Amino acid sequence: MLPFESIEEASMSLGRNLTFGETLWYKYTADKSDFYLYCHNTIFLIIFYSLVPLPMVIIELMRSNKLETYKIQPKIRFSLSEMMECYGKVLITFVFAVGPLQFFSFPIIEWVGIRTSLPLPSASEVFWQLLVYFLVEDYANYWLHRMLHHYKWGYDKIHRVHHEYVAPIGFAAPYAHWAEIIILGLASFLGPLIVPCHMFTFWLWFVLRQMEAIETHSGYEFPWSPSRYIPFYGGAIYHDYHHFVGESCHSNFASVFTYCDYLYGTDKGYRYQKEVFEKRREKLRMEDKVDGSTPPFKSE
Repeated sequence: MLPFESIEEASMSLGRNLTFGETLWYKYTADKSDFYLYCHNTIFLIIFYSLVPLPMVIIELMRSNKLETYKIQPKIRFSLSEMMECYGKVLITFVFAVGPLQFFSFPIIEWVGIRTSLPLPSASEVFWQLLVYFLVEDYANYWLHRMLHHYKWGYDKIHRVHHEYVAPIGFAAPYAHWAEIIILGLASFLGPLIVPCHMFTFWLWFVLRQMEAIETHSGYEFPWSPSRYIPFYGGAIYHDYHHFVGESCHSNFASVFTYCDYLYGTDKGYRYQKEVFEKRREKLRMEDKVDGSTPPFKSE
Protein backbone atom coordinates (compact mmCIF):
# COMPACT_ATOMS: atom_id res chain seq x y z
CA MET A 1 0.00 0.00 0.00
CA LEU A 2 1.45 3.34 -1.05
CA PRO A 3 1.93 6.07 1.60
CA PHE A 4 0.51 8.86 -0.59
CA GLU A 5 -3.07 10.16 -0.53
CA SER A 6 -3.02 11.29 -4.16
CA ILE A 7 -0.96 11.40 -7.34
CA GLU A 8 -0.22 15.05 -6.63
CA GLU A 9 1.19 14.16 -3.22
CA ALA A 10 3.30 11.42 -4.77
CA SER A 11 4.64 13.89 -7.34
CA MET A 12 5.52 16.39 -4.63
CA SER A 13 7.34 13.70 -2.66
CA LEU A 14 9.40 12.67 -5.70
CA GLY A 15 10.01 16.26 -6.77
CA ARG A 16 8.77 15.59 -10.30
CA ASN A 17 5.74 14.43 -12.24
CA LEU A 18 5.03 10.73 -12.25
CA THR A 19 5.85 8.84 -15.41
CA PHE A 20 3.05 7.06 -17.26
CA GLY A 21 4.14 3.75 -15.75
CA GLU A 22 4.29 5.20 -12.24
CA THR A 23 0.82 6.69 -12.65
CA LEU A 24 -0.56 3.29 -13.63
CA TRP A 25 1.29 1.68 -10.73
CA TYR A 26 -0.12 4.23 -8.28
CA LYS A 27 -3.69 3.81 -9.49
CA TYR A 28 -3.53 0.04 -9.25
CA THR A 29 -1.58 -0.41 -6.01
CA ALA A 30 -2.58 2.58 -3.87
CA ASP A 31 -5.30 0.73 -1.96
CA LYS A 32 -3.77 -2.76 -2.05
CA SER A 33 -1.63 -4.39 0.63
CA ASP A 34 1.92 -5.53 -0.06
CA PHE A 35 0.86 -9.11 0.64
CA TYR A 36 -1.90 -8.88 -1.96
CA LEU A 37 0.58 -7.55 -4.52
CA TYR A 38 3.07 -10.27 -3.62
CA CYS A 39 0.43 -12.93 -4.27
CA HIS A 40 0.18 -11.65 -7.85
CA ASN A 41 3.38 -13.57 -8.48
CA THR A 42 1.57 -16.92 -8.30
CA ILE A 43 -1.19 -15.61 -10.56
CA PHE A 44 1.33 -14.44 -13.16
CA LEU A 45 3.14 -17.78 -13.03
CA ILE A 46 -0.10 -19.65 -13.74
CA ILE A 47 -1.11 -17.27 -16.55
CA PHE A 48 2.24 -17.39 -18.33
CA TYR A 49 2.60 -21.13 -17.75
CA SER A 50 -0.79 -21.60 -19.40
CA LEU A 51 -0.12 -19.35 -22.41
CA VAL A 52 3.57 -19.56 -23.34
CA PRO A 53 3.64 -23.29 -24.24
CA LEU A 54 0.59 -23.03 -26.53
CA PRO A 55 2.56 -22.39 -29.76
CA MET A 56 4.59 -25.53 -29.03
CA VAL A 57 1.38 -27.46 -28.40
CA ILE A 58 0.06 -26.37 -31.80
CA ILE A 59 3.33 -27.27 -33.53
CA GLU A 60 3.37 -30.67 -31.82
CA LEU A 61 -0.15 -31.39 -33.04
CA MET A 62 0.44 -30.08 -36.59
CA ARG A 63 3.06 -32.74 -37.35
CA SER A 64 4.50 -30.47 -40.04
CA ASN A 65 7.53 -32.02 -41.73
CA LYS A 66 9.24 -28.64 -42.06
CA LEU A 67 8.83 -27.84 -38.36
CA GLU A 68 9.58 -31.39 -37.28
CA THR A 69 13.14 -30.93 -38.54
CA TYR A 70 13.60 -28.69 -35.49
CA LYS A 71 12.17 -31.24 -33.06
CA ILE A 72 15.03 -32.55 -30.94
CA GLN A 73 13.63 -36.03 -30.39
CA PRO A 74 11.35 -36.58 -33.41
CA LYS A 75 10.64 -40.20 -32.52
CA ILE A 76 8.61 -39.17 -29.46
CA ARG A 77 5.27 -37.46 -30.06
CA PHE A 78 2.59 -36.28 -27.66
CA SER A 79 -1.16 -36.20 -28.05
CA LEU A 80 -3.29 -33.32 -26.85
CA SER A 81 -4.66 -35.43 -23.99
CA GLU A 82 -1.13 -36.30 -22.82
CA MET A 83 -0.08 -32.65 -22.81
CA MET A 84 -3.27 -31.59 -21.02
CA GLU A 85 -2.71 -34.29 -18.40
CA CYS A 86 0.71 -32.80 -17.69
CA TYR A 87 -0.80 -29.32 -17.54
CA GLY A 88 -3.43 -30.41 -15.02
CA LYS A 89 -0.89 -32.09 -12.74
CA VAL A 90 1.30 -28.98 -12.74
CA LEU A 91 -1.63 -26.74 -11.80
CA ILE A 92 -2.30 -28.99 -8.80
CA THR A 93 1.35 -28.62 -7.79
CA PHE A 94 1.08 -24.85 -8.14
CA VAL A 95 -1.88 -24.80 -5.76
CA PHE A 96 -0.46 -27.13 -3.11
CA ALA A 97 3.27 -26.30 -3.31
CA VAL A 98 3.85 -22.88 -4.92
CA GLY A 99 0.87 -21.27 -3.17
CA PRO A 100 1.96 -22.20 0.38
CA LEU A 101 5.57 -21.32 -0.48
CA GLN A 102 4.44 -17.84 -1.51
CA PHE A 103 2.36 -17.47 1.66
CA PHE A 104 5.06 -18.46 4.12
CA SER A 105 7.85 -16.59 2.32
CA PHE A 106 6.14 -13.20 2.50
CA PRO A 107 7.67 -12.22 5.90
CA ILE A 108 11.13 -12.85 4.44
CA ILE A 109 10.29 -10.75 1.38
CA GLU A 110 9.23 -7.91 3.68
CA TRP A 111 12.33 -8.31 5.82
CA VAL A 112 14.82 -8.08 2.93
CA GLY A 113 13.07 -5.00 1.54
CA ILE A 114 11.19 -5.97 -1.62
CA ARG A 115 9.35 -2.67 -2.01
CA THR A 116 6.10 -1.64 -3.68
CA SER A 117 6.60 2.10 -3.28
CA LEU A 118 7.39 4.77 -5.85
CA PRO A 119 9.52 5.51 -7.76
CA LEU A 120 9.55 2.59 -10.14
CA PRO A 121 13.05 1.27 -10.93
CA SER A 122 14.83 2.49 -14.02
CA ALA A 123 15.34 0.18 -17.00
CA SER A 124 19.05 -0.12 -16.28
CA GLU A 125 18.38 -1.02 -12.65
CA VAL A 126 15.92 -3.73 -13.71
CA PHE A 127 18.37 -5.10 -16.29
CA TRP A 128 21.30 -5.43 -13.91
CA GLN A 129 19.19 -6.91 -11.14
CA LEU A 130 17.72 -9.48 -13.52
CA LEU A 131 21.20 -10.37 -14.75
CA VAL A 132 22.33 -10.95 -11.16
CA TYR A 133 19.25 -13.08 -10.48
CA PHE A 134 19.83 -15.27 -13.52
CA LEU A 135 23.50 -15.80 -12.61
CA VAL A 136 22.79 -16.51 -8.94
CA GLU A 137 19.88 -18.82 -9.72
CA ASP A 138 21.87 -20.69 -12.34
CA TYR A 139 24.76 -21.35 -9.95
CA ALA A 140 22.56 -22.40 -7.03
CA ASN A 141 20.31 -24.49 -9.27
CA TYR A 142 23.35 -26.26 -10.70
CA TRP A 143 24.42 -27.60 -7.30
CA LEU A 144 20.92 -28.38 -6.04
CA HIS A 145 20.08 -30.19 -9.28
CA ARG A 146 23.37 -32.05 -9.26
CA MET A 147 22.71 -33.09 -5.66
CA LEU A 148 19.36 -34.59 -6.65
CA HIS A 149 21.20 -36.77 -9.18
CA HIS A 150 24.18 -37.57 -6.97
CA TYR A 151 22.18 -39.00 -4.07
CA LYS A 152 20.15 -42.02 -5.12
CA TRP A 153 17.47 -41.31 -2.53
CA GLY A 154 17.03 -37.78 -3.86
CA TYR A 155 16.62 -39.00 -7.41
CA ASP A 156 14.38 -42.00 -6.63
CA LYS A 157 12.06 -40.20 -4.22
CA ILE A 158 12.01 -36.68 -5.67
CA HIS A 159 13.74 -35.90 -8.97
CA ARG A 160 12.57 -38.99 -10.86
CA VAL A 161 9.14 -37.38 -11.28
CA HIS A 162 10.57 -34.60 -13.44
CA HIS A 163 12.45 -37.16 -15.53
CA GLU A 164 9.28 -39.03 -16.42
CA TYR A 165 9.51 -36.95 -19.60
CA VAL A 166 12.48 -38.40 -21.48
CA ALA A 167 11.59 -35.96 -24.26
CA PRO A 168 10.38 -32.82 -22.46
CA ILE A 169 7.53 -30.54 -23.54
CA GLY A 170 6.79 -26.94 -22.57
CA PHE A 171 4.10 -27.91 -20.06
CA ALA A 172 6.60 -30.23 -18.34
CA ALA A 173 8.94 -27.38 -17.35
CA PRO A 174 7.58 -27.19 -13.77
CA TYR A 175 6.35 -30.80 -13.76
CA ALA A 176 8.05 -32.14 -10.64
CA HIS A 177 7.61 -33.52 -7.15
CA TRP A 178 6.34 -30.89 -4.74
CA ALA A 179 9.57 -31.17 -2.74
CA GLU A 180 11.62 -30.39 -5.85
CA ILE A 181 9.51 -27.31 -6.52
CA ILE A 182 10.45 -26.04 -3.06
CA ILE A 183 14.12 -27.10 -3.23
CA LEU A 184 14.82 -25.57 -6.64
CA GLY A 185 12.49 -22.68 -5.85
CA LEU A 186 14.98 -21.61 -3.19
CA ALA A 187 17.51 -20.95 -5.96
CA SER A 188 15.03 -18.61 -7.66
CA PHE A 189 14.44 -16.68 -4.43
CA LEU A 190 18.15 -16.36 -3.66
CA GLY A 191 18.88 -13.50 -6.08
CA PRO A 192 16.16 -11.15 -4.78
CA LEU A 193 17.19 -12.01 -1.22
CA ILE A 194 20.77 -10.96 -1.94
CA VAL A 195 19.88 -7.94 -4.10
CA PRO A 196 16.40 -6.68 -3.07
CA CYS A 197 14.31 -5.07 -5.78
CA HIS A 198 10.98 -3.49 -6.54
CA MET A 199 7.93 -5.75 -6.63
CA PHE A 200 7.60 -5.07 -10.36
CA THR A 201 11.11 -6.45 -10.94
CA PHE A 202 10.29 -9.39 -8.68
CA TRP A 203 7.25 -10.25 -10.79
CA LEU A 204 9.24 -9.83 -14.00
CA TRP A 205 12.05 -12.05 -12.75
CA PHE A 206 9.78 -15.01 -12.03
CA VAL A 207 7.87 -14.58 -15.29
CA LEU A 208 11.09 -14.51 -17.34
CA ARG A 209 12.51 -17.49 -15.44
CA GLN A 210 9.30 -19.40 -16.11
CA MET A 211 9.40 -18.52 -19.82
CA GLU A 212 13.05 -19.58 -20.06
CA ALA A 213 12.26 -22.93 -18.40
CA ILE A 214 9.40 -23.49 -20.84
CA GLU A 215 11.70 -22.79 -23.78
CA THR A 216 14.39 -25.20 -22.57
CA HIS A 217 11.72 -27.90 -22.11
CA SER A 218 9.95 -27.16 -25.40
CA GLY A 219 11.52 -30.07 -27.26
CA TYR A 220 12.33 -27.83 -30.23
CA GLU A 221 15.49 -25.95 -31.20
CA PHE A 222 14.60 -23.15 -33.61
CA PRO A 223 17.43 -21.26 -35.35
CA TRP A 224 15.48 -17.98 -35.20
CA SER A 225 15.04 -17.97 -31.42
CA PRO A 226 16.41 -14.69 -29.92
CA SER A 227 17.82 -16.64 -26.98
CA ARG A 228 20.45 -18.15 -29.29
CA TYR A 229 22.26 -14.78 -29.14
CA ILE A 230 22.57 -14.82 -25.33
CA PRO A 231 26.18 -15.62 -24.34
CA PHE A 232 26.64 -19.03 -22.69
CA TYR A 233 22.93 -19.81 -22.97
CA GLY A 234 22.15 -23.53 -22.92
CA GLY A 235 18.78 -23.69 -24.64
CA ALA A 236 16.43 -26.54 -25.44
CA ILE A 237 18.90 -28.98 -26.94
CA TYR A 238 21.21 -28.55 -23.95
CA HIS A 239 18.56 -29.53 -21.43
CA ASP A 240 16.91 -32.08 -23.72
CA TYR A 241 20.08 -34.14 -23.59
CA HIS A 242 19.87 -34.20 -19.80
CA HIS A 243 16.33 -35.56 -19.97
CA PHE A 244 17.16 -38.11 -22.65
CA VAL A 245 19.97 -39.70 -20.61
CA GLY A 246 17.92 -39.51 -17.41
CA GLU A 247 19.07 -41.02 -14.12
CA SER A 248 22.54 -41.94 -15.38
CA CYS A 249 23.15 -38.44 -16.72
CA HIS A 250 26.28 -36.72 -15.42
CA SER A 251 25.93 -33.73 -17.72
CA ASN A 252 24.06 -30.44 -18.10
CA PHE A 253 22.85 -29.73 -14.57
CA ALA A 254 22.69 -25.94 -14.99
CA SER A 255 19.28 -24.38 -15.55
CA VAL A 256 20.09 -21.47 -17.89
CA PHE A 257 23.75 -21.04 -18.82
CA THR A 258 26.56 -23.47 -19.65
CA TYR A 259 29.45 -22.01 -17.64
CA CYS A 260 28.93 -24.13 -14.50
CA ASP A 261 28.90 -27.40 -16.41
CA TYR A 262 32.00 -26.28 -18.30
CA LEU A 263 33.90 -25.17 -15.18
CA TYR A 264 33.08 -28.33 -13.23
CA GLY A 265 33.51 -30.71 -16.16
CA THR A 266 29.94 -31.93 -16.36
CA ASP A 267 29.39 -31.22 -20.03
CA LYS A 268 31.91 -33.53 -21.71
CA GLY A 269 29.41 -36.21 -22.72
CA TYR A 270 27.04 -33.62 -24.08
CA ARG A 271 29.68 -31.82 -26.13
CA TYR A 272 30.58 -35.05 -27.92
CA GLN A 273 26.98 -36.06 -28.49
CA LYS A 274 25.98 -32.58 -29.67
CA GLU A 275 28.55 -32.71 -32.47
CA VAL A 276 27.17 -36.07 -33.60
CA PHE A 277 23.58 -34.89 -33.34
CA GLU A 278 24.13 -31.66 -35.24
CA LYS A 279 25.48 -33.60 -38.20
CA ARG A 280 22.39 -35.81 -38.13
CA ARG A 281 20.01 -32.85 -37.93
CA GLU A 282 21.70 -31.11 -40.84
CA LYS A 283 21.19 -34.22 -42.93
CA LEU A 284 17.49 -34.24 -42.01
CA ARG A 285 17.07 -30.60 -42.98
CA MET A 286 18.67 -31.22 -46.36
CA GLU A 287 16.32 -34.14 -46.93
CA ASP A 288 13.41 -31.96 -45.70
CA LYS A 289 11.96 -34.85 -43.73
CA VAL A 290 12.19 -36.39 -40.30
CA ASP A 291 13.52 -39.86 -39.75
CA GLY A 292 12.40 -41.00 -36.32
CA SER A 293 14.06 -44.40 -36.52
CA THR A 294 16.96 -43.41 -34.27
CA PRO A 295 17.14 -41.12 -31.24
CA PRO A 296 19.20 -37.92 -31.46
CA PHE A 297 21.52 -38.88 -28.62
CA LYS A 298 23.15 -42.03 -27.36
CA SER A 299 23.27 -42.89 -23.68
CA GLU A 300 26.36 -41.87 -21.79
